[in-house]
Amino acid sequence: MFEWYKTGSPRERKTFWACFSGWALDTYDAQMFSFLLPTLMAVWQISKGEAGMLGTAALLSASLGGWIAGILSDRYGRVRILVFTICWFTAFGALAGFAQSYEQMLVLRTLQGLGFGGEWAVGAALMAEVIRPEHRGKALGFVQSGFAIGWALAAVLMTALLANLPAETAWRVAFWVGVIPAMFVLFIRRHVKDPEIYRQAASQVTRKASLASAFGPDVVRLTLLGAMLVTGLQAAAYTIMVWLPTLMVQVRGLKPGPVVLTMLIMCAGAFAGFILTAYLADRFGRRPALLAFCLGAWLFTMLYMLVPMSPTALMLMSFPVGLFATGIFAVIGPFLSELFPTHIRTTCMGFSYNLGKSLGALSVAAVGVLSESFGLAQTIGGFCLVAYALAVTAVLLLPETRGLRLDAIIHRLQPTAADAPSTVQQPARPE
Repeated sequence: MFEWYKTGSPRERKTFWACFSGWALDTYDAQMFSFLLPTLMAVWQISKGEAGMLGTAALLSASLGGWIAGILSDRYGRVRILVFTICWFTAFGALAGFAQSYEQMLVLRTLQGLGFGGEWAVGAALMAEVIRPEHRGKALGFVQSGFAIGWALAAVLMTALLANLPAETAWRVAFWVGVIPAMFVLFIRRHVKDPEIYRQAASQVTRKASLASAFGPDVVRLTLLGAMLVTGLQAAAYTIMVWLPTLMVQVRGLKPGPVVLTMLIMCAGAFAGFILTAYLADRFGRRPALLAFCLGAWLFTMLYMLVPMSPTALMLMSFPVGLFATGIFAVIGPFLSELFPTHIRTTCMGFSYNLGKSLGALSVAAVGVLSESFGLAQTIGGFCLVAYALAVTAVLLLPETRGLRLDAIIHRLQPTAADAPSTVQQPARPE
């Protein structure tokens, strides 16, 4: 599992830490806000609908930001845009700590979301283009595990701040604390460089990436299927992460302390899931890993929602729920990066991932509405069934890409005049 890091070059290791830290910081900022919503509702006397709009605005702007950042990354370089996106969402997060009204917070959260959307696609492509093909799944899986670290950090820090500071101060400090780890961008600027494969592709391609690149005739089917895959996985993940605390308190009757502990156990399961899924994706393939984890996620989610359990069993069962439902995302980075040629990779990845993320987020509101008639546990289970069925359909229609050489994709999709039919390289697989 760790051989890729032990035998990796200094460049591979530095790139890993840059992408890992960026993703953990991104997740911390995003998850932190969910813990702060009750406090903001009380401080500013806003309704649930207005509070929901704060979260929705950031998600919708993240979709646009991911697409724009992907285009800019293909045009101007991975590292430059990665640094820019981290600085962007950190700066607007710090400014959000100074907000004096709901309207100001809505504007700042919308602007902050532009940076959230851009960081994932750029970081995933950067890591994919640096790491060796046979270890791409494991390396990007470890990058994705930064999600669990950021999530756990948000849970612990928000609980501590809200318990020890006045509500009017705690939420502001929570936003300002996010500036500290963002100092890591100085490390990125100094030690991480654009991959050689990107520099070669950028020098050879005369037509730069644009808004229309994701819909080119060679990639439009892959772009839309990628978005369909992410939509299914994100719909299920958002449903579980957002509504699970409410389910545990209102339906299962847990107290706040056990709820926090349950969420931390789920974070631990997510971390283990990222590592396990990453290994399986490199060992058996992207599609088998995705199909197996979709099935496991749905089964454990249904058990968790519909089978009566003691508080202790609920806490313990949260581990496999986190392992399957969240750990499955370790495959998304390498899988999407292997579908598209280098010169438009982040453009297509940014569109697919963030469109799927935005569509998947709609499940949060839908569950809230339907649960009034069908019950919260039953609605979550039903939504997860539909979401994972959607993801499985996309997986079955997408090609297997394990071991694919990224520099071979451009030849496969865009043969040049210099590439005679007999010399076109085929995707290389590890020995």
